[in-house]
Amino acid sequence: MISREPTLARLATAHDTLLAPHGLTETHLRRALGDMLATGVDDADLYFQYTRAEGWSLEEGIVKSGSFSIDQGVGVRAISGEKTAFAYSDDLSWTALRDAALAVRTITNQGAQKRVKVPAKKIAKARALYSATDPTQSLDSAAKVALLEKVERLAKARDPRVVQVMASLGSEYEVVLVARANGLMAADVRPLSRLSVTVIAKQGERREMGSAGGGGRLGLDMFDDALVAQYVEEAVQAALTNLDARPAPAGEMTVVLGSGWPGILLHEAVGHGLEGDFNRKGSSAFSGKIGKRVAAKGVTVLDDGTIADRRGSLNIDDEGQATQRNVLIEDGILRGYMQDSMNARLMGVAPTGNGRRESYAHVPMPRMTNTYMLGGDKTPEEIVASIDKGLYATNFGGGQVDITSGKFVFSASQAWWVEKGRLMYPVKGATIVGNGPDALTRVSMIANDMRLDSGVGTCGKEGQSVPVGVGQPTLRVDGLTVGGTA
Repeated sequence: MISREPTLARLATAHDTLLAPHGLTETHLRRALGDMLATGVDDADLYFQYTRAEGWSLEEGIVKSGSFSIDQGVGVRAISGEKTAFAYSDDLSWTALRDAALAVRTITNQGAQKRVKVPAKKIAKARALYSATDPTQSLDSAAKVALLEKVERLAKARDPRVVQVMASLGSEYEVVLVARANGLMAADVRPLSRLSVTVIAKQGERREMGSAGGGGRLGLDMFDDALVAQYVEEAVQAALTNLDARPAPAGEMTVVLGSGWPGILLHEAVGHGLEGDFNRKGSSAFSGKIGKRVAAKGVTVLDDGTIADRRGSLNIDDEGQATQRNVLIEDGILRGYMQDSMNARLMGVAPTGNGRRESYAHVPMPRMTNTYMLGGDKTPEEIVASIDKGLYATNFGGGQVDITSGKFVFSASQAWWVEKGRLMYPVKGATIVGNGPDALTRVSMIANDMRLDSGVGTCGKEGQSVPVGVGQPTLRVDGLTVGGTA
């Protein structure tokens, strides 16, 4: 929902955290923006950020490390046509801010300057998708250590074959303030928490690993007894299953992708190709295909930054634009791309709330938030039962994608060999190879079990990492290539 009251509260928090302690006012921000606009740049903005982060990790039954950091600074950007000039500083003084503004305005190469009046201040519309809690303060240190020790205790008690447990607990509190050349002012207060569990099980001389975890834009108290037990069970079960895994077969075959985290393949192989910058430059396999069929009927893909408390959600993007629910592919037809302000302007379309950056020291670009495929009308059991011979992959590890061609390579961390509709045995070493746009046309069955991941995704692009969400229902994809070790 959009509410004015939390918007004003976040602006007050940002003012008290980022401006007042350094003697800055909104007048200073308008002066800096005016300095940049004076040389005729097309757009300009200021991005202030304060981040407090904490991490704890357990290994071999001991909480071996803890970290705490505070970072703050401002990024200053001027845009002229397709060119961007950018400067940043961890000094939030007026001198540093003005020096950065004077440096980036030279992008226009214009000698003459003119007086420019910055438009009147307008408060950006923003959502209230999560509370302004500080996760680093949501549990005391003793409770954080006890939480990690509980993970170790539960995992070891689950099965005697569990020989090693590793767990990490991370939290982050972030305050951002965006001031734009059009007079827009926007702020956000962003919590983020995550718990990760990894276990190693041993049987004879064989050792296998299993991982689980999750998080979201909540305090650390989200990890109650039931959720911790769920993560531990998932990690232990994955490791024990892999102890019985056989080498995966290779060849072209039917592949069923499980619901939830396997949506990472959709994110990488398709999502990046739908980002505005790649399509404006014509380097995506989806360039110039708006309104055309790019996937099988029934395939609908969305990017939605408005889901409450999700890891990939934002009240505003990093350009002050309210996030939204964007339909990218509808029933197989390409409907649109994800846009930041610069690429949207150059392509003659509206921004979609997808301008994101890793920190004040980075420029924004079109990025995903929570990207997922809607469910269909089949049950997961029906889809598995439809396989004569093939692979059922329920979890994925790393992968690589070429944005221009759409080609991808992903390793399945948990998968089963299926014959005559029955799960025969778990397999390891399976690698899924294909082409993202082509794979979308090969989707032949879609289940009704659409599920988002548990809150663990981090997306990398051009050296920047941001938290994201992925999701999908169980899918049958025909004719994918599987690289195996059998």
